Amino acid sequence: MKKLSYLLAAAVLVACQSGKKTEEAVVEETPATTVSLVKKWETDTTLTTPESVYYDVTNGVLYVACIGAVPPDAKDGDGFIAKVGLDGAIIDTQWVVGLDGPKGMGMVGNLLYVSNIDEVVEIDVNTGEITNRFPVDGASFLNDITVDASGTVYISDSGMSKIFTLSNGAVALWTEGEVLGGPNGLLAEDGRLMVASFGAGKFSTISIADKDVKMVVDSIPGGDGVVALDGDYFVSNWNGEVYYVTEDWKKTKLLDTKAAGANAADIEIAADQSLLFVPTFFGNTVVAYDIVKE
Repeated sequence: MKKLSYLLAAAVLVACQSGKKTEEAVVEETPATTVSLVKKWETDTTLTTPESVYYDVTNGVLYVACIGAVPPDAKDGDGFIAKVGLDGAIIDTQWVVGLDGPKGMGMVGNLLYVSNIDEVVEIDVNTGEITNRFPVDGASFLNDITVDASGTVYISDSGMSKIFTLSNGAVALWTEGEVLGGPNGLLAEDGRLMVASFGAGKFSTISIADKDVKMVVDSIPGGDGVVALDGDYFVSNWNGEVYYVTEDWKKTKLLDTKAAGANAADIEIAADQSLLFVPTFFGNTVVAYDIVKE
């Protein structure tokens, strides 16, 4: 029932019909590369419902957004951010408390931005203190966060099929519409956003200049996290899979933990460590995998 509750909450019927549509390209699944994932470590189970991982390169630590009790959109105050070492050791389980359903994260300078249902929370990583809260009008299920080179924060709303921005202390609606397919995972690149859609199960690009949407890979149901490595991508789906997608849009499934009952939520990468981090949601752990190229 808990899993059903999450799926229903995250796949709320799209309420907004506006937004630009373009012809969508469908790419067939073919073996794409010799990359593989080899399990390196797994945390203990004190990370209650971990949804997202963020790698703070400067401080050499991982931040893990933990929803706590479900449903993930309940304003119950039991969500928290944990601090975890690159060896999987829990440094501080309750590093930041007082959240509801924290999910995606991104950083600008020493400030960590976290989506929290219908607000974005700002945290000073030097002190672990919440320094600001930004309400997001019209939001119902804020999910992932990415930050572009200029420091603009992008936030997906999977429930309302919207993407918001936070810049210079102001929140604004950036784009919306059925074409987004219930956007979840976001990754800002030069001139575009990469988007993994939870509802539509597709991987798309959105032009920053004109907000045109183009599907580049289909059939990744429950799309959750997106990270990049050497021009290619890892894309997770919440059901328990991780795909490798090459820059010419060929996909290969690298990980499938569905049979073990482990999810694959908002993944993170440490390129300098050749590690991929997978939060297992109801598994209450984060698993690190060595990225192996043969």
